[in-house]
Amino acid sequence: MQQSLAALPDRRTRSEFLAWRDRLAIKSRRQADYTFSTFAAIMAWANDRGLILSNPCERPGKLYRSQRAESIWLADDEAALKAVAPPHLWLAFLLAVWTGQRQGDLLRLTWTAYDGQNIRLKQSKGGRRVNIPVGGELRTALDIAAKAKTAVTILTTTNGTPWTSDGFRTSWGKIVAKAKVSGLTFHDLRGTAVTRFALGGCSEAEIATFTGHSLKDVGAILDAHYLSRDSRMAESALMKREAHEAGTKVPN
Repeated sequence: MQQSLAALPDRRTRSEFLAWRDRLAIKSRRQADYTFSTFAAIMAWANDRGLILSNPCERPGKLYRSQRAESIWLADDEAALKAVAPPHLWLAFLLAVWTGQRQGDLLRLTWTAYDGQNIRLKQSKGGRRVNIPVGGELRTALDIAAKAKTAVTILTTTNGTPWTSDGFRTSWGKIVAKAKVSGLTFHDLRGTAVTRFALGGCSEAEIATFTGHSLKDVGAILDAHYLSRDSRMAESALMKREAHEAGTKVPN
C-alpha cells in the first residue's frame, strides 16, 4: 500500500487514472465521469489531510456533454402532439411550455397552488420560490380541469389519480411516439419555454424570474440553441433599435 501511495506524485500516475476512466467510458461516459469524480473527491480529502502527497485526479474535465439544451419543441411538434394527446396529457404539455418548470415539480403541483391567476410553487431543485402569472390557453385549460378535479394534484392519470414519475414517463413516451415526435423529451419543454419567451421579446432577467432559472442557465440555453441565429430575433433586434433611435435621435 505504501509503495502504491508513494507513486501518486509521479506524473505518469495521472495518465493511468485517466486511462481507467476512459475504459469505464466505453460503456457510459456519464457513469465514467460520476465514478471518477467520486474517486477524485476521496483523493482530494486524503490530500487535504496530508495522507497522500498529491491528488493526480484533480480537475479531469468531463467526457459527457449533454446536448439537451439544443432540443427544442417546434410548432410542428406541438401540433402533432396536440392532435393525438388526451386532455390530461395535453394539460401537462401546456403547464410545462407556459411555466418552464421541471417534470417533478409539475407532477407534485396541487390545486391550492393555483388561484385562478397565478401559480406559486417552491422548486425542488434549489428551493427557489416562483410566482408564475397564468394566461391564455393554459388558464383556459386549468379552469376547465378544475371543474372536474378528482385529486389534490393538477396533473392526474386517466383514472383521476396522482401520477408516479415512472407512470407519467411511460404514458408520455407512448403519446409522443404516437404523435411521431422524435428526439424530444418532456424535460426539453423547459428549454422550449425559455426560447419562446425570448422570441417574444423577454429579457433574460424576465425569463429567469418566470422560470426560476439562473441568468447563467437562461443564457446557456439560448446560446446552445439556434435562437442566436434565428432570423426572427435579428428582425426583432432591428425593430427595437430603429424604434429607439427614432425616439431619441437629436434633430439636425
